Amino acid sequence: MSESLFGIHGAALELRSQRMGIIASNIANAATPGYKARDIDFAAALEDRKGGASSARAVEAATRYRVPVMSSLDGNTVELQAEQLAFSENAVGYAATLSFIEGRVNSITRALKGE
Repeated sequence: MSESLFGIHGAALELRSQRMGIIASNIANAATPGYKARDIDFAAALEDRKGGASSARAVEAATRYRVPVMSSLDGNTVELQAEQLAFSENAVGYAATLSFIEGRVNSITRALKGE
């Protein structure tokens, strides 16, 4: 039912939330020797979700390791500035998706009240 009400936005919100967790994990491990930064190819994950894959399967299939611009001596591939930028961009997308869903819920509520 939620898919017919919200379209792809419900799945997009879930994927953005999971991506935010992965990026936050990268930031938290910025000083961990040998840590390999990961990210989700959001477009690929969303396509998988639209194709009927579960959220977990879509995220797993779309998770990629980041290739650092500047390699570190300890093998850590986290570049803090790139992670912060990715986190900010994802947060904006999350807020926009959430705003769309909120507007849809408000429209449905007004329709049910007869306004």
